[in-house]
Amino acid sequence: MPPYSHPCSPKVYTQHQLFACLVLKEFLRLDYRGTEELLKESDSFRAAIDLRVSPDHSTLQKASKRLLKLPLCNRLLDATIQHAKKTPLLRSPVKLAAIDASGFEPHRASNYFVRRRAGSGKNAGIWRTISYRRFPKLGLVCDCSSHFILAAVPHRGPSPDFDHWSKAMDQARSRVRIKTLLADAGYDAEWIHMAARIVFDSRTLIPPKHGRPTKKLPRQYFRRRMARIFQHKRKRRPYRQRAQVETVFSQVKRRLDSSVNAHSYWSQCRALMLKALTHNIMLLRRKQVFNRACQEPFS
Repeated sequence: MPPYSHPCSPKVYTQHQLFACLVLKEFLRLDYRGTEELLKESDSFRAAIDLRVSPDHSTLQKASKRLLKLPLCNRLLDATIQHAKKTPLLRSPVKLAAIDASGFEPHRASNYFVRRRAGSGKNAGIWRTISYRRFPKLGLVCDCSSHFILAAVPHRGPSPDFDHWSKAMDQARSRVRIKTLLADAGYDAEWIHMAARIVFDSRTLIPPKHGRPTKKLPRQYFRRRMARIFQHKRKRRPYRQRAQVETVFSQVKRRLDSSVNAHSYWSQCRALMLKALTHNIMLLRRKQVFNRACQEPFS
């Protein structure tokens, strides 16, 4: 990424500094105005980012629109993975990886307020949750041992989980090689097993539970093979690690909020990609701080 977006830019802030401000905004769960006020009042944050002047909230908003486009976000995700390969955090090929998708709340209202509002008027006193027609959804491929995000595909739900499978695996293949891919029954399809082995050179472990419940083996070759594998405890033991992708979603939603403060489709996609990038950067910084720990005992 070049230091400035244009040769004739004012050259007050570099793109790297503005991206660091966006990561700080996401980490502290602030909006653009809150980030502006924080940087104005905190000399330590400005010194850490090497800022002489705090950027305006409109500058941060325009930087978000420019820096968080999907092609550039994928390049930034490439950079975090290449940096992680130089540390013990991520090893290639990845032994076990998991894929899944999860929805996010399209607002910042508390559940208490939503329930109060849903129970007003004719339905006063009735507590119920609100249902959304459309909501932002993020598909992830992660390393089961380090929780590092290998691929991220933002889209909009409700939608089947396998809709983003090809895009996510294309991204992950360009970054690392995956030996075994774990997924839940939402990805149970014969073409997924075939594509994983032929195109991506990966083994799959997916329970064949799609369709009507029956004791008969599936007709397709790979789905029948999966049914036989899941009948043996020893052979299906690696599938227990599939829950690690749920842990990644839990970390993202606990640390970086489960809501997306954006209205349009593309702004929601940018917000979801920023969450994925911030998660990887947090893992990298935690590992670097641990490696820099003092080796001498405290006096």
